[in-house]
Amino acid sequence: MNTEGLVEVVLPGKVEPEGLEIRHGAVPAAGVGQVVIRMEATGVSFAEQQMRRGRYYDQPPFPFVPGYDLVGTVQATGQGVDPHLAGTRVAALVKVGGWASHVRVDAADVVPVPDGIGAAEAETLVVNGITAWQMLHRKARVRAGQTVVVHGANGGVGSVLVQLARAAGAQVIGTASPRHHDALRERGVVPVDYRADDLAARVRALAPREGVHAVFDHVGGSGIVDSWRLLAPGGTLVSYGSAATRDAEGSKQWPVLKLLGRVWLWNALPNRRRACFFNVWAGRALARNRFRSRLRADLTQVFAALQRGEVTAQIAAQLPLARAAEALRLAESGTVAGKVVLNP
Repeated sequence: MNTEGLVEVVLPGKVEPEGLEIRHGAVPAAGVGQVVIRMEATGVSFAEQQMRRGRYYDQPPFPFVPGYDLVGTVQATGQGVDPHLAGTRVAALVKVGGWASHVRVDAADVVPVPDGIGAAEAETLVVNGITAWQMLHRKARVRAGQTVVVHGANGGVGSVLVQLARAAGAQVIGTASPRHHDALRERGVVPVDYRADDLAARVRALAPREGVHAVFDHVGGSGIVDSWRLLAPGGTLVSYGSAATRDAEGSKQWPVLKLLGRVWLWNALPNRRRACFFNVWAGRALARNRFRSRLRADLTQVFAALQRGEVTAQIAAQLPLARAAEALRLAESGTVAGKVVLNP
């Protein structure tokens, strides 16, 4: 008999972090084809920062339990699921629902975590690792000897991206605030102050004359035009967010639609450059099995890179689930490097 209760963090509406609520309930049962994961680590990603402001473009209606991804141990398996899965450590990408002590997911959506990788370590690389891997290898197809620009090179996705790009043999120019520059240099990255007035000119001075092979831009807004102009013929701009509009008012869809419009227009022009807006969920509705197999393959590659030492798991801080408000404040402060992790 399981005497454990469910503990989850609820986002009740547009609130300051202190407005998050803790709710207690019964642990869910595993349905057909499902597993229940006892959460060991979940994290604060940029999505939750947008969601609490009502700015994430396809968030569910309030109230809901946030939490983009999680790592934990399979506690129960439902009908049609291999019972041997119970007791194994897995990772899952869920978009919402991860900030809970127990999470029910489809068994087909879990990815095994290799032995020797801790739960918090693995957690730093679920959404960030998949995003970085797919943008680098599936979208921009970066190869050894090429030069790429990574905006926010010290961020959750950016820090994984620069390491994977270096492991692939690419030269990396990374934008970040000056306090992160030494750490970036240690990783073989050429740092540039992202607040510099002449940011595009500084990057261009460091880039090959014809331009760079890829730019990874999570900022959006008007700066995306500078990112596009940095590309060499044959280059790819990968836009994966609109951080510039996090605190904006008005429609939450508009910044994304504006980006998509720009991307469409640039791709319609005969200029031998490519732009894409990366969404980790793309293709899930149309081809779920393909989506799942690709996600499993890519996250497995990221975990292998961690085991080889090509990527380090950057844990900024670990806090208990009950202190989610504090964790969210810390993540939003911009003062930490790596991922803020929540434990049960």
